[in-house]
Amino acid sequence: MGKLLLLLVGLVVLELTVMIEVGAVIGALPTVGLLILTAVLGSSLVRSEGIKTLFSAQQKMQQGEMPGREVMGGIMLALAGLLLIIPGFVTDFFGILLLQPWLRNKLADKLVGSSQFRMQMGGFQAQQPPFGADSIDGRRDNRGGTTIEGEFERKE
Repeated sequence: MGKLLLLLVGLVVLELTVMIEVGAVIGALPTVGLLILTAVLGSSLVRSEGIKTLFSAQQKMQQGEMPGREVMGGIMLALAGLLLIIPGFVTDFFGILLLQPWLRNKLADKLVGSSQFRMQMGGFQAQQPPFGADSIDGRRDNRGGTTIEGEFERKE
């Protein structure tokens, strides 16, 4: 916990130093405008990359595959969004790096492949009909039987 606090304090000092230096070169108002611009552009980029990642995850789940890379990519996109919203040029730089698909995929593959991260689905495959039915409306199951649709009410 102490290391995290030291890291955060160091980041704040670094950000302030960089902002002061940039402000001395281009002026205070342009510096503030640039910080606002990076936050607005960054949030729109995070949104568009997030939508791409969501569609990719849905496509993998429809194919019956685990979307591990996409889940990790989504987590990194959330981190990128946070870094871009925090005022400062250093955090913006790292946020923009995380928006790059090639770097995000490389990091995601490394994290998903590590023994630290294991993704499990709770007893079913994505987009697969329940109980082995051939279709969502469940006319035949894999054991050769017939699935009968109906409604039930639980009385306690």
